[in-house]
Amino acid sequence: MANEKRKNLTPVQQEYHLFEQARETKRPVVKNCILAFLVGGLICAIGQAISYVYMYFFDFTEKTAGNPTVATMVFIAMILTGLGVYDRLAQLAGAGSAVPVTGFGNAVISAAIEHRTEGFVLGVGANMFKLAGSVILFGTFSAFVVALIKTIVIKWGGLE
Repeated sequence: MANEKRKNLTPVQQEYHLFEQARETKRPVVKNCILAFLVGGLICAIGQAISYVYMYFFDFTEKTAGNPTVATMVFIAMILTGLGVYDRLAQLAGAGSAVPVTGFGNAVISAAIEHRTEGFVLGVGANMFKLAGSVILFGTFSAFVVALIKTIVIKWGGLE
């Protein structure tokens, strides 16, 4: 299909297309995937270590340590974003830093920092959840759907 589109190009457009391809930046896909995997894994390992700290020192169970661990990871990401460290990490790791829950904290604080000159209410307050709002919405909605399916299967399916 790409060849069909190229056939319809004028000679000048074909020449420009070749010119563009010769100067296009080659992306190191394998290197980027490895960095994303390593950084994302490191973030998750830090989260697991924090979870163990909550279980060992604060007498949480494995089930109850999850919420404070998530809150701590988001807080750490927000602090690192405010200091400018997380942005450099995100440039290096790409999705490896965006996919874990720390990416949520980064998204919230980045929008707040960007709009702080507009004031606390109309700037920070109004724009803080611009990007993260959709994450909250879809997360809440998907949790509702999963709970609804679980209720239907367990309660009405006779699996109690």
